[in-house]
Amino acid sequence: MLQGVTLRIERGATAIVGPSGAGKSTLLRLLNRLADPDAGDLRFLGQDVRELDVLELRRRACLVPQLPAPLPGTVAANVDFGPRLHGVAADRDRSLALAGLDPSFAERDAQRLSVGEQQRLMLARALALDPEALLLDEPTAALDEAAKAGVERTLQTLERRAGVSTVLVTHDRAQARRLTTCTVELRNGRAAVA
Repeated sequence: MLQGVTLRIERGATAIVGPSGAGKSTLLRLLNRLADPDAGDLRFLGQDVRELDVLELRRRACLVPQLPAPLPGTVAANVDFGPRLHGVAADRDRSLALAGLDPSFAERDAQRLSVGEQQRLMLARALALDPEALLLDEPTAALDEAAKAGVERTLQTLERRAGVSTVLVTHDRAQARRLTTCTVELRNGRAAVA
């Protein structure tokens, strides 16, 4: 549980680290309104998140879960899903390329991909919404070393290639150093810049 956290996350790449149960995933859920704070306020680009349309907020600040959960169907259908809900067409090839997947993956069955490929698909699905921020909840936790390295290479270039900021929850401090420029530590429900 978070208690009296005062925190400002700047544009760019920020890591949230800390022990299990410190509130890291809760913070991500608050940032895109999968949960609301009991007290205080939470702002996204200066505006209280409770004043924003929840679907629009989730388009602008996309959560990429720890465990990939592709929708049934093709990779293309997965990438197109979010933009279609917002009444726009996805730039599917760009989204796949940014996530490190070749456009030839488009017609593959999403549920038959490897776990590493599925995690990249989750990233592509989020990027198809053209978000301002990606909220990454331990995106490499379920991956083997080779897949983890590939996803990390993709994440290292996202800000430059896509203009998107990232908030990365991780237990791995070395990963935080590799992928972000600022680290925030949560411990006992409180935050401190590490």
